[in-house]
Amino acid sequence: MASVEFKHIEKVYPGNVHTVKDFNLTINDGEFIVFLGPSGCGKSTTLRMLAGLEDISGGEILINNKVVNELEPIERDIAMVFQSYALYPHMTVYQNIAFALKLAGLKKEQIEEKVRPVADMLQLTPLLDRKPKALSGGQRQRVAMGRAMVRTPEVFLFDEPLSNLDAKLRNSMRTEIKTLHKKMKKTTIYVTHDQVEAMTLADRIVILRDGNVEQVGTPREIYHSPANKFVAGFIGSPAMNFIPVELTKEEGWHVDIAGQKLHLLGDIDGQQSGTKATLGIRPCDIHITPDLLTNPLVIKGKVENLELLGSTIQLTSRLGDNQITVEASSSHMVNEGELTHFYIDESRLHLFSDQSGLSIYKPKVVTE
Repeated sequence: MASVEFKHIEKVYPGNVHTVKDFNLTINDGEFIVFLGPSGCGKSTTLRMLAGLEDISGGEILINNKVVNELEPIERDIAMVFQSYALYPHMTVYQNIAFALKLAGLKKEQIEEKVRPVADMLQLTPLLDRKPKALSGGQRQRVAMGRAMVRTPEVFLFDEPLSNLDAKLRNSMRTEIKTLHKKMKKTTIYVTHDQVEAMTLADRIVILRDGNVEQVGTPREIYHSPANKFVAGFIGSPAMNFIPVELTKEEGWHVDIAGQKLHLLGDIDGQQSGTKATLGIRPCDIHITPDLLTNPLVIKGKVENLELLGSTIQLTSRLGDNQITVEASSSHMVNEGELTHFYIDESRLHLFSDQSGLSIYKPKVVTE
């Protein structure tokens, strides 16, 4: 296993295009890290700099405490799986997996000893004599993974490996990748723009935007405690509701939404009464009944639209000039056009500064 460390990494392309800005991160032995962000945020560029496929404009990359800036890709003891399978069409599955070993000068018996266990692990043994054109997309992706795994590298790199697959196949491949990581316990860095992949695969997620790190944390931390408004809006489906508010302090903090006062029980960092902010609440944290909520905040709104999604319903409601989305169990009887009471889980409330975009609210922790 290997640790990976990025120290003040910069990437500047000709024309002063600053793609990666002061990137710092330490990845522990055997950790599964996901780089997540919108297109153009610098996630793939950072991965390619680690792989040695892109020059580094500034800073240092260390693998096992050794600076690798000047090392060739083959000297870094890493293996990379790309979005495109990049298989040799004239070679069989076995030959594709074994190709790097053959180039390394291993004997036929040694190659056999390495290829067979990997093929078994990836359920490719029955397909070893086929050529890529006779394989499905998921099978081709497994061959690409096998080609990387057979070298037994210290670090695995995945650059959006599931983007070309359909939704059902992506789900099964996610499970396979997670299972493989648990078996091999290799340090893994995975790039994606798909938040579902990030949330289900990662030990920690690195959220990137415009070349900057917005937040690093476990999936639970990223989802429940977003550091800023961008992270809060980027993670979660349906997206978090954002409502512009003014903070008022009169025997405690409160905000006014469409003439309805919500009393906040938690602490607000360094703000004054009258400050403009954005209130954030996830659709799943707005309830139609107060059951099991310790400190519900109650607000009324008219149901404008309702969609049945099997086990859940997704409805929209108007609160003055703002529209909110609510996700609830489909067992609730709600009709369009009704004026309905909604119960907000106060412990899941978020407030973001309009000036900095940072989270400024610490909900009250209630202990029974």
